[in-house]
Order: sequence, then C-alpha cells, then structure tokens
Amino acid sequence: MPTAAPDCAREEDSWCERVYELTDNAVVAQISPALITAVQILLIFLAAFVVRFILHRAIGRATRMSGEQKIPALLRPLRDRAPDALGPLLSERRIQRARTIGSVLKSITSFVVYGFALILSLDQLGIQMAPIIASAGVLGVAIGFGAQNLVRDFLSGIFMMLEDQYGVGDIVDLGDAIGTVEAVGLRVTTVRDLGGTVWYVRNGEVLRVGNFSQGHAVAVVDLPLSHSADVDAALELAQATAAEAAAQAPLAESVLEPPEMLGVDQITPDTITIRLTIKVRPGRQWAVARALRARIKAAFDRAEISAPYPSGRPFYQG
Repeated sequence: MPTAAPDCAREEDSWCERVYELTDNAVVAQISPALITAVQILLIFLAAFVVRFILHRAIGRATRMSGEQKIPALLRPLRDRAPDALGPLLSERRIQRARTIGSVLKSITSFVVYGFALILSLDQLGIQMAPIIASAGVLGVAIGFGAQNLVRDFLSGIFMMLEDQYGVGDIVDLGDAIGTVEAVGLRVTTVRDLGGTVWYVRNGEVLRVGNFSQGHAVAVVDLPLSHSADVDAALELAQATAAEAAAQAPLAESVLEPPEMLGVDQITPDTITIRLTIKVRPGRQWAVARALRARIKAAFDRAEISAPYPSGRPFYQG
C-alpha cells in the first residue's frame, strides 16, 4: 500500500525520489540514500583492495628470482655494482636489495591506492576535502620536522638501494665503521668489523662510503731495505718472485694482471722502501699482499738482502 511521499522524494534526480517511484514506500525511500552510499563506499574500498592486491603481486613477482634468472626483474633497469667475486653472497645481496625496494614500492602503492579510495569515500559522504587536505599538509610538515632524522635515514636508504652503493658481502669504510656488510635496511646498515664487533650505522649519518669490493682492487706490497742493500737486485728479485707466485695456485684465481714494480717509494734515515702493486679481484687485496710478502721475504732471506737494521742480518730473519 502506497505511503505518503517523504520530503526527500521532492528533490529532483535524488535516490530517494527514484526509490520512492519504484517502491511507493516512504521508509525504504528515506533510508535508500544511506544504503546506496554505504554500498558505493564498500565498492570503492573493494576495488582499492583488488587494485592493491594486483600491484603487490606484480611487485612481488618482480622481486623474485625464478629458474635460471640471476637478477630479479625489478633490478634489471638499475645499475648493479655487485662483484662476481661474492659468489653465493651475490644472490643474497640482490634478493635483499630487490626485497627492500619492493617493500618501499608496496608501501607507496598501498598509501596511494587507499588514500585515493578514502578521498572518494569522503566525497560520497558530502565532506569537503579542501580543509582536510590543508590540515593534513600542516600536520605532515610538523611530523616531518619532528622526525627529520628518521626521514633522512629513510631517504638515504632509498637512494643507497637504488644506486647500489654497497650491499651484503661488501667490505666498506663508512667513516665510523669499517668491515663487512651483513645487512642493509632502509634505516640502518649492519657492519661487522675485523674484530667481530657488529656496528649499526644509520644511513642518514653516512656522509661517504669507501667500497673495497667494487670493480677491482690493488694489493700494495711495501718492502723495507737497509741502505747497504743492493736495491737493483732487490727490485728484480721481488718482481720475479711476485710474478711467479701470481701465476701459481692459489693466487692465480685472485690475480687479474701481472704485478708491477713501482720502484723506490720512500727513503728515510733508516730504510729504503720499495713498492710493488698487483691488480686483483675485489676483496682479495689483503690476502694476496700477505702471500706475496711471505714469498718475497723467503726470497730475500735466501739472497741475503740486508734488512733495515744496523746488524745487517738477512731480511726479516729472527
């Protein structure tokens, strides 16, 4: 049985008017705008959830390595500075870098998608967005000012990841800490030094990065001699010994180019220092330098090349 038309039914092109024309029921017509608005908001957030799910799934697929794929799809457009000498750590480094960048992208997509859905929902409720956006802008500035160190750490971490300044397995000098990178995050980098101490370095506090693991490294071998030693013979013997050692296992796997004798590097009242360098794989410079010193020491001892001491004893002999 038809009921008296409600006041809202007198508004042209309103949901109340349309529902009343279909049902001739005042109660249903009065509650229809609220129900329809609720359904619209529900559909908006449902669509936002679907869009977010699709985007997150695409990002997750781009950050995974599958089959013979050596580099996640997300990292292919970006420059990869990771040295092949890292071996098994290379994959771990790339996976961690891809996951971190993927996490940032997922957070951004969630914020944008749900933020847009919220704006559309408030618009459906008839709420003016201009004052809210202005207030949110002021609040965002206040929060950003109060948490500027956190924001700086976060932004520095993002750029560090995108530029691949360092990663898991790299040997780095971060100023306050020198050692091997164990973990890289958007806020903190974890470094373990030679003594085993773990350092947590905030990314925003890193003003410079010295990376010993990119491209190639140079092993520098300084050899002190006494003033009475035959410098020419020492130069020739050190060059020949280093070349022989570099061509044999296990050093041959680490050496990239033959050793180069630079000659006399320093003269002091007590010693003459000769310097030899050799280009090696990243991270192998210290091991190669130690091995060459041991081989050259033994060769100098056999040739009785004088050590830089008044006694004139053979080189480094006890």
